Amino acid sequence: MSEKIVSKEQVEAFLDKYDDFLFDCDGVLWQGSHLLPSVVETIDLLRSRNKRLIFVTNNSTKSRRAYNKKFENFGLKVRESEIFGSSYSSAVYLRKVLNFPNDKKVLIVGEKGIEEELANLGIKYVGGTDPELNKAATEDVTAGLKRDPSIGAVLCGLDIHINYLKIANAMQQLLDPETVFLATNIDSTYPSKGRLLPGAGTIVGTLETCTGRTPTALGKPSKAMMDCIKAEFSFDPKRACMVGDRLNTDMVFGKEGGLGTLMVLTGVDKEETLQNKPIVQPDFYIDKLGCLYDLLQ
Repeated sequence: MSEKIVSKEQVEAFLDKYDDFLFDCDGVLWQGSHLLPSVVETIDLLRSRNKRLIFVTNNSTKSRRAYNKKFENFGLKVRESEIFGSSYSSAVYLRKVLNFPNDKKVLIVGEKGIEEELANLGIKYVGGTDPELNKAATEDVTAGLKRDPSIGAVLCGLDIHINYLKIANAMQQLLDPETVFLATNIDSTYPSKGRLLPGAGTIVGTLETCTGRTPTALGKPSKAMMDCIKAEFSFDPKRACMVGDRLNTDMVFGKEGGLGTLMVLTGVDKEETLQNKPIVQPDFYIDKLGCLYDLLQ
């Protein structure tokens, strides 16, 4: 069973156990546009004890640069190099794992964050925020859709402007088995202002249905993302802890990566979920991240 941290002594023992902390963001540090209590103080506490911090998010709509600005707006001092989002993970995977050819392009189904991360690593792309894909999918328009031999991969993330034309265009590329199929993440939902909305997985699932193909996922809880993080930061998994609010992504991600796990109750999953034989039990759980600071006062 998971251990709930409720005392100063437990906090001290927990902090002594780990050198590196991987944090999910939304639901852990903030909820939408609202910073959660004592988060700044907790981050400062961890830094004062020489802990290394890595911020891991499945949100593919923002690049690391854009995410860094969000941290700044919350008063959190975080370096861009400490942020590891699913868009960046996808770009790293394409460049360093697949050795994606320079003469090929990636078709993006997603937002600006993916475009920025691919561009930063010199990967050519089409689609994404291209206004040409916002047209109505009339019979004449869809008749013009065809396989583009210059496209070597389709990368799908959350696209809040998704439409039939984008799906149909991506489908034409994926019907060629030589075209690589990647997903920034396969989250079924994401939290927004206290409610859940459809996640990238709903769009990925549509492409899976019409093509019969399954993508390589590059967000939590995929092994591919963990491998990218371990390669970049070179940490000992036994001395690292994944902190998150979701059992099926954050906690599975940490457990399968050989890390310790801490679940906070300020996001998707709640305390009662832990009593109902969940997919995985975190090593520890706590009411909110800020309790690590509050309980020491």
